[in-house]
Amino acid sequence: MRGGNAVAPAERGATRIADRVVAKIASRAALEALSGTAPPEDHEPPHASVVVRDGSARVRVFVELDYPADLGARCRAVRERIAERVGELTGMEVPEVVITVERLHSAHTGRMWGVRVR
Repeated sequence: MRGGNAVAPAERGATRIADRVVAKIASRAALEALSGTAPPEDHEPPHASVVVRDGSARVRVFVELDYPADLGARCRAVRERIAERVGELTGMEVPEVVITVERLHSAHTGRMWGVRVR
């Protein structure tokens, strides 16, 4: 407080977090949900795009998964981790997380399949 002129918190301004920063948080959260720290050598790391409006973030993330696996459970874990971390670190609501599986990696054959699954 300077000179007795107190400014109400609502009038001080706001902090805006850039969409690309939220996308980086979402990408990192997806990586944490899938493998913990780093993707396997033959996998690309997850990447995300985000649209932020009115204090909420809509996230679209692109991942590569091992197969065979419970793809639904893996996607659910990624979705939950992204919503949790983005909410914790930005204070935003995350009403939507869309996961696109870009590639499946077979542990048995060493092959990759390019597929899109929502």
